[in-house]
Amino acid sequence: MLDRLKAPRGANKKRKRLGRGDSSGHGGTSGRGHKGQRARSGGKGSKGFEGGQMPLQRRLPKRGFVNEFKEYYRIVNVGDLSAFVKDAVVDTQTLKEKGLIKGIREKVKILGDGEISIPLTVKVNKFSASAVKKIEAAGGKVEVV
Repeated sequence: MLDRLKAPRGANKKRKRLGRGDSSGHGGTSGRGHKGQRARSGGKGSKGFEGGQMPLQRRLPKRGFVNEFKEYYRIVNVGDLSAFVKDAVVDTQTLKEKGLIKGIREKVKILGDGEISIPLTVKVNKFSASAVKKIEAAGGKVEVV
């Protein structure tokens, strides 16, 4: 049975062998057409070059800037905290151990997506209002570090 399996049509496409005679279909000019920059070796032109016309990147206006002082937070949802045992202290160290964040120096914000039924003490940088409500409703405590 397995010895009679065949690949579906078009699955095994033949490699395009260039410059191997006219009967191959890719002989002569090897699919490059006649003369011109693109027919020459190394003749592709630089990225974004539009033949001397003002390129799109320069026609469009500059917009905005990158704020160097922006603070980035790792997002952890309340539902993810159900991985912890009852009365556990949740901080960046324990979040990293559970694989919810990558590094212990990262700033963390707890958001209110999901449900939590166990009391926990959560010590991170920021909380959303809905997350605070859910953690305290489950009998837990919230501490901003």
